[in-house]
Parts: sequence; C-alpha cells; structure tokens
Amino acid sequence: MGGMSQTHPPSRFAGAGARLLRSRRFVRAPVWIYKARGGALFGSRLLMLEHIGRKSGAPRYAVLEVVGRPGPDSYVVASGFGRTAQWFRNIQANPRVRVYAGSRAPRRATARVLGQREADRTLAAYRDRHPRTWERFRPVLEQTLGAAISDTDTPLPLVELRLD
Repeated sequence: MGGMSQTHPPSRFAGAGARLLRSRRFVRAPVWIYKARGGALFGSRLLMLEHIGRKSGAPRYAVLEVVGRPGPDSYVVASGFGRTAQWFRNIQANPRVRVYAGSRAPRRATARVLGQREADRTLAAYRDRHPRTWERFRPVLEQTLGAAISDTDTPLPLVELRLD
C-alpha cells in the first residue's frame, strides 16, 4: 500500500465523478429500484439506507457503497461527503435505520459511527480487496471530502449498520 498517503492532482475522472455525486438526480435514480426490490441489479457492493430526517421526521434514502462486512448481520458504509452529508447527520440524530440489500425486504438496523482506528483498519481491508476500484475512486472521494485520504487518520467517516 505504499504511496497511499500521497495527494493526487485532480483528474478529469475525479472531477466528473465528484460532479455526478453532487447531482441529486443521479444519486436518487437507484432509490426506486431498491424500493421495488430490484437492488440485486447493483450487486453486493451497494445498499440503500433508509433514515429519518432529523428536522422533517420523514423517511429519507441514500444508496451507499459497502466497504466492509464484519459479519453476516452488519455492513460498513462510507460517507463520501464527510460528516456534513445529510444522511450522516440524520443517523447521528437517530441511529435507528432500515437497510435494503439486494432484493430482500428492508431490515431494521442500528447505525454506529466507527472510531478512528476501526475506520482505518476497515478502509485498509477495503483497499486490499479492491485495489483498482480504490485507485480510481479515491481521487473522487478526496474531491468530495476536500481532504486527502491517507493510510491512517482517514477523514472518511465510516458507519456500521448492524441488522436487528
């Protein structure tokens, strides 16, 4: 993993990827597929999180990449926009959520923000399992976060979703 802590200059791919992730229309597109239980189309590396708006009290949805599976009843996801992402702020206010994975019915779960050392270990394991994906999408995440992602003290918040 040498060189992971280097800052990468923005590339066209990173800039385009960051713009897509900021596009509400783009990131909302998979929600209806998950609601129709068609989430298997996205494979096992994505899930949909249903959380409650901290101000509105209304259900909200976010499709997120699974960066870890510590056990059969838990998922770890990353907040690509850091601690200011609406879904992240909502789960801090109310950690009771529902998880849509594959084509199964949604399951109730509890969200927990990982501590720094646990987040660093989880991200290192993800980089080891998916090195090509990580090399392509790390610059995108660095642009959305506004910070370089290094091997330790990652600024990328990770959240465990433990199914009931």
